Amino acid sequence: MKKVTIVIVNYNVKHYVEQCLRSVEKAIDGIEAEVFVVDNHSHDGSIDYLQARFPGVTFIASNHNLGFSRANNIAIRQSTGEYVLLLNPDTIVGEDTLRRGIAFMDEHPDAGGMGVQMLKSDGSKAMESRRGLPTPLTALYKVCGLCACFPKHKRLGKYYMGYLSWEEPAEIEVVSGAFNLLRRKALDKVGLLDEDFFMYGEDIDLSYRLLKGGFHNWYLPEKILHYKGESTQKSSFRYVHVFYDAMFIFFRKHYSQMSLLLSIPIKLAIYFKAMVALIQMVSQRVRKMLGFTGHRKSVQPYYLFIGNGNTLEACRELALRKGLSADFLVGDEKSRPEGHLDRLDDLKEREITYVVYDTDAYSYRSILRIFGSRPVENVLIGTYTPQTKLLITDKEVI
Repeated sequence: MKKVTIVIVNYNVKHYVEQCLRSVEKAIDGIEAEVFVVDNHSHDGSIDYLQARFPGVTFIASNHNLGFSRANNIAIRQSTGEYVLLLNPDTIVGEDTLRRGIAFMDEHPDAGGMGVQMLKSDGSKAMESRRGLPTPLTALYKVCGLCACFPKHKRLGKYYMGYLSWEEPAEIEVVSGAFNLLRRKALDKVGLLDEDFFMYGEDIDLSYRLLKGGFHNWYLPEKILHYKGESTQKSSFRYVHVFYDAMFIFFRKHYSQMSLLLSIPIKLAIYFKAMVALIQMVSQRVRKMLGFTGHRKSVQPYYLFIGNGNTLEACRELALRKGLSADFLVGDEKSRPEGHLDRLDDLKEREITYVVYDTDAYSYRSILRIFGSRPVENVLIGTYTPQTKLLITDKEVI
């Protein structure tokens, strides 16, 4: 029996999965672990590409797109870990994140699930790191905008639990499916992911069942990067349908007996939000077709590469080949422990800057620490891995 099983579901994002797996390899060093990648019928050659690079990973290649829940369940049923980590493909984990998470779960035997501090591409904290259950009233406060207006209010802002400290462990209600460390004994008791949820909502449902099963869910202030939906086309009609359908599935499953006086406004609010999203999407497409987008000419990002001398030479060649506007700084964790921060005032004056860290010169833990300490909206994380010779950001793989 392994200490932990890690499950990653892939759909046409092989380079992000590769980066995720490289961070996982470092995170499980010294831990008895097994890693599964379930491919949901990708068309980008993911399986052949990844299998050749990660012989120690178990790959499951589906002939169909099974959705998030079914794909995870297939791997969980084959696994042996005392703990199961559900991990999104568009994530990077710090070297100590998993070890500290397992230690925390070992110390809290009543913990069913645990999430972490997820950083967005600019290093800011993702609100989805701590969430409350979308009870009818909490959901109503969210869709009506009261949660956004009063984010730290214990009742009105409960959806994102903004009243909790970011720097201390805390009990939460919903653990995000992007990083969800689960106790197998808890899964054995409450069941696996509900396969009625194709994508979205399954993490809320599982978190709720863990609480009803007598377990506790926790937030731990360990950092990971979550590109937040790189594998999802959120501008598609399918996304709107799947997302809001998941809300109705959860609502029907857990609150079908509530009074009509409360259920009607909740349903109307969900329909209204879905309709607004569709109208905005159609409007944007029509305006784009007619040439009335109102957007300025696309801005060429600026790239600041930081790393070892040999790596920077390869980065210079890459920048020349691709016509990137770039600068280069020699440094590593010891010689330049604060990375780009002494250049931050200049960088934030540009419209978009990607600070690209050499992953041989900086640990993932240090990259996350640096960005998380002083997030700036237009200064974004990039990585360059000498072994793959790829530059990866939230928007592109070069």
